[in-house]
Amino acid sequence: MENMQAVNSFVAAYLKKKGFKEAEQLLEDIQSKDSAPVDFHNDPELAKFIHRFSQWEDDVARYQDGYSKLRSWAYGSLDLYKHELLRVLYPVFIHSFMDMVAKGYLQEARTFFKAFREDHELMHSRDLQKLEGVLSQSHLEEMEFSRSLRQSKVNIKICQYSYDLLLQYLHKTQSIAMLGVINEHINFQVFSGQPSSISDDAEVVTLIGSCQDAANQLNQKEIHWGLLEDSLEERLEKAGGLLSDSEKTEEENKEGDVDETKKRSIEGGKQGASTKESKKEKALNATTKNARLEASTTSAAPRVKPKLPLPLMSTEVEQSILEDLRNCVQLSSVALPSVSFYTFLNTHNGLNCSSISHDGSLVAGGFSDSSLKVWDMAKLGQQGGSSNLQVENDSSSSEQVLGPNGGKRSYTLFEGHSAPVYSATFSPLGDFILSSSVDTTIRLWSTKLNANLVCYKGHNYPVWDVQFSPVGHYFASASHDRTARIWSMDRIQPLRIMAGHLSDVDCVQWHANCNYIATGSSDKTVRLWDVQSGECVRIFIGHRSMILSLAMSPDGRYMASGDEDGMIMTWDLSSGRCITPLMGHTSCVWTLGFSCEGSLLASGSADCTIKLWDVTTSTKVPRNEEKSGTNPNRLRSLKTLATKSTSVYSLQFSRRNLLFAAGVLSKNT
Repeated sequence: MENMQAVNSFVAAYLKKKGFKEAEQLLEDIQSKDSAPVDFHNDPELAKFIHRFSQWEDDVARYQDGYSKLRSWAYGSLDLYKHELLRVLYPVFIHSFMDMVAKGYLQEARTFFKAFREDHELMHSRDLQKLEGVLSQSHLEEMEFSRSLRQSKVNIKICQYSYDLLLQYLHKTQSIAMLGVINEHINFQVFSGQPSSISDDAEVVTLIGSCQDAANQLNQKEIHWGLLEDSLEERLEKAGGLLSDSEKTEEENKEGDVDETKKRSIEGGKQGASTKESKKEKALNATTKNARLEASTTSAAPRVKPKLPLPLMSTEVEQSILEDLRNCVQLSSVALPSVSFYTFLNTHNGLNCSSISHDGSLVAGGFSDSSLKVWDMAKLGQQGGSSNLQVENDSSSSEQVLGPNGGKRSYTLFEGHSAPVYSATFSPLGDFILSSSVDTTIRLWSTKLNANLVCYKGHNYPVWDVQFSPVGHYFASASHDRTARIWSMDRIQPLRIMAGHLSDVDCVQWHANCNYIATGSSDKTVRLWDVQSGECVRIFIGHRSMILSLAMSPDGRYMASGDEDGMIMTWDLSSGRCITPLMGHTSCVWTLGFSCEGSLLASGSADCTIKLWDVTTSTKVPRNEEKSGTNPNRLRSLKTLATKSTSVYSLQFSRRNLLFAAGVLSKNT
């Protein structure tokens, strides 16, 4: 009897050590039901458990051998299906590693990780660097990244034939460990037809939350993406009839002048030159007509009521904005914008952010020494003359050099923060500027008084981004505390707190009608929030790295997001789906901006380039081509403007469609 109790206690200790909680509980139930000695040799159920214990000792070998064979099989598959089957390897790899760590096989897990890490370095290097720090079972629970991975599923789109091939292989080889990992951590979306293309990898492999149905249900909520009622754009549109008539008379006068010059040229024997001029004028008229057609399509957005009380605007300011909108240059794929580029010199790696006012007259920089500096372009031009201008390779862009000038301070210094400044934003009229800092505060400054007006406290951790609303008065902030907050200038406490991201909220952007804000996070998702209720109404999933920049189209229908890997994704807010990925940058996309009519998207990157994208072509992809992935023109970059060696920190379209950009000169040349 004593021997049997010793055996029971030994088996119970073994089960507890190995973490077999279900088997341990079952053994206790057997002992409680029958107090008589247990015959290990004649009890078939207990014999099965002991046999399974001996099999579980080989768990490590099952993971290693199973993954190695699955890897060899995927790489040896037909080229038509190989790229779809290879998508399964990364989630199986990371979860096999974490399962081994969770079961206590630490040394074997490290060996497994090092053996197959190189396969995934190209696409998932940052994730692998984080997983490399998982050295014990407690790290899996304490580490935010590993915890989110274990609580999430990977969503993979795969064709029916590839899915059948995978299942056939798993059952044929009896890879129980691999089948368990795939069943627990991968959610397949199987579609009929041909396999998706390799370029669709960014869209078909996504890390989702605990339930895909919850995200789909959230994206079915109704949102109103149109422009505000009685907005300045609507007033200008109503007055457009008068403007078009005047333009028609001007064009008629021009045509009359052309006819007269034609007659004179014919009389003078210069008919060939005049016909060339007329052809050029016809081409110009055609391009302007196309641009106006694109502008008319963007102005056809629905009208919505504001959810926030809007500030009053003075008549003078209103007339000034209307004048700018009236004189706005219509851009298109054949009419690209002029670019004015401001370069910061001698920053000694201290510049963290930059911002440009809507009219380009003011440029601000946030520095690591906790200071905020603002340059007035009019005063800078008077002090430095033409020597402060450097012309870039592009004939339509110029570069303003911001640096020390004759020993005199050429900027206004704003001091008040106690830690590095990571974001700055001008109000729509340029009379105020907001700055956010690692000191957890947001400060409001007056550009007219050159003084700090308010210090807003509410976040508990560094504030990475702050953005004024399109109408001013309201602003939104993004923080390391995983929240975004909405504020008004006249209150020191936030009006709304948006919580839901799994990691830092790195950037924030207002919708054109001020009824929504978008937030980009290190958890690789973008969320859209209702400013009235504070609820999340959309989740955009598809990026593979942290989101660094956001932009809203002028009509409020589309959104663009840029990430750390250089990928830009355009989204349809109404459906929550990705329209098309824009690939071309080779480094972080720091800033994005739509032109005033919404036909062009500009992106600035750490790869020292500005790219102009044709949005109208990208958003009009036929549905059948989008599903099949066979459209060759879906990623259309119109032009790449390369700086000499300047990372692009910010860019801003003026109300007249002039593109302003700013960045810091890199000395790594």
